Amino acid sequence: MPVEWQPVRQSRTHELVLRTIEERVFAGELKAGDRLPPERELAPVLGVSRSALREALRVLETIGVLVAQPGRGPDSGARIVRNPDDALGRLLRLHFALGSYSLHDVLEARVVLERSSWEAAARYASDEDLDEAGQLVRRMGEPDVGVAEFNDLDTRFHVLVARSSGNALTSTLTSAVRESVRPLILRALEEAEDWPTTAGALNAQHATLLRLVRDGRGDEAADLAEEHIRGLHGTLVDGNDGR
Repeated sequence: MPVEWQPVRQSRTHELVLRTIEERVFAGELKAGDRLPPERELAPVLGVSRSALREALRVLETIGVLVAQPGRGPDSGARIVRNPDDALGRLLRLHFALGSYSLHDVLEARVVLERSSWEAAARYASDEDLDEAGQLVRRMGEPDVGVAEFNDLDTRFHVLVARSSGNALTSTLTSAVRESVRPLILRALEEAEDWPTTAGALNAQHATLLRLVRDGRGDEAADLAEEHIRGLHGTLVDGNDGR
């Protein structure tokens, strides 16, 4: 039986540049803080046009592993960084909006991640982290706080606890997942019939969660965190047809 030949997939030039830079990172030749050579030097070395190089650098900047500083001088040019939080949140928001993940899946992921965060925070969170979380809770409890500010403070509160858990990856994933549903949570809060009562109930749970963590009662904090997420936030699933 004759062999069937298939066309060879041709990579676009900027994808080859990306692959080359990735290989240097994997090999340990490029690390966070390292600067790439100027475009006018790097493009001919790689044998590509400056436009193809710029396209590859834009991709790296979008995914949070490179920052480009325009201009001249020692601080200009492209530098390798570690900044996954904003990048992952942006990607998740886009994929959620496109229907890549259902809202049910996102909320279930929140439950898993935050249970882990609250349990670990009860063991590892510093007094400084807990004091900062307490300040957020106090601000959320003030009568002049509107819905949008409450949602921002709420996000900061949950992400701060995740960061205090001692697991950087859990923190990043928690931040990304929480950010991905921020617009929907804001909409649900805006539609609450009695905003002061809703805010008070949510923040009472925040205060209790914080007290449980201070007391080292991680299992109870994890249970309450799940109840908290499946409460008002869980109703988003019904309001969005399971998406």
